[in-house]
Amino acid sequence: MMGRKLLFCLAAALVGAVALPAKAENLTLYCSPQIEWCNLMVEAFTKETGIEVAMTRKSSGETFAQIKAESSNPRGDIWWGGTGDPHLQAAEEGLTEEYRSPMLAELHPWATRQAEQAGYRTVGIYAGALGFGYNTELLAEKGLPAPECWEDLTREEYRDEIQVANPNSSGTSYTTLATLVQIFGEEKAFDLLKAMHANMNQYTKSGSAPIKAAARGETAIGITFMHDMVTQVVQGFPIAIVAPCEGTGYEIGSMSIIKGARNMDSAKKFYDFALRADIQSRAQEAQAYQVPSNAAAVPPKESPDLTKLKLIDYDFALYGSSDERRRLLKRWDDEVGALAN
Repeated sequence: MMGRKLLFCLAAALVGAVALPAKAENLTLYCSPQIEWCNLMVEAFTKETGIEVAMTRKSSGETFAQIKAESSNPRGDIWWGGTGDPHLQAAEEGLTEEYRSPMLAELHPWATRQAEQAGYRTVGIYAGALGFGYNTELLAEKGLPAPECWEDLTREEYRDEIQVANPNSSGTSYTTLATLVQIFGEEKAFDLLKAMHANMNQYTKSGSAPIKAAARGETAIGITFMHDMVTQVVQGFPIAIVAPCEGTGYEIGSMSIIKGARNMDSAKKFYDFALRADIQSRAQEAQAYQVPSNAAAVPPKESPDLTKLKLIDYDFALYGSSDERRRLLKRWDDEVGALAN
């Protein structure tokens, strides 16, 4: 009797075990490009894999600060997009995981160099050049000349006519800061930044906000990445795009798996997914005009041709390092940001 009861209990336990539903896969994504592209990536990934994604969109600087603050108890799994400098800093500080995707062989050399430089704790997913754009109708209405060079942005006639983001919150603006230092030398660069300050009507939180404000006629000039300007042009706004005469810097937008990710398998699946040519080719559906890192991906026809621009030899190793980034941001706070207080 006891034997039959024991067998019945074992059988019931086995049936219950079989009937238990499989644990649902999840992913927490920190996303730094434009929200439309973030949403497209989430929808495409969930549709293909069934993995539910909780996504938060913040600028690069804000996301880096959040990952650092959460390092003792990580809440995110993967950080997709945003300028490469804070991704490199996160790698240096041990905030991200090493991962060598099987997709690496398909990427442009500039994307794999980013991975190698970071000990494979980040990877390049797109590239974009820095510049400034202006509202042609607003400049004509105010009788202002069209700026052509970085130094033009210090001219008195542009008083209160320019916007740029705060480099503490915006990777775009930190790239601007590092670019000017590399073009002019640090002392002259900070002299220029202080002279430009007199012409700033706002330091925004997001790097793309200044060109959106220019498109709406809220400011005449916005300093940002050219691909963000292209988005406004495609939408029909009167924006002219300028590649500064002295030359300009560029970003390698990056992706990193967060150290201690709770959903590591899902994070690696998203990582591989985001590096595929077919997925990167869909960026134009979200009006994202960066140059994709997969060599087989088809960039939008409107994307800036980086081969035709006067790009500087941007030192990602130096300006993506923790010490240099902290030092430059502190100097900006002390000498430029303090002027706004």
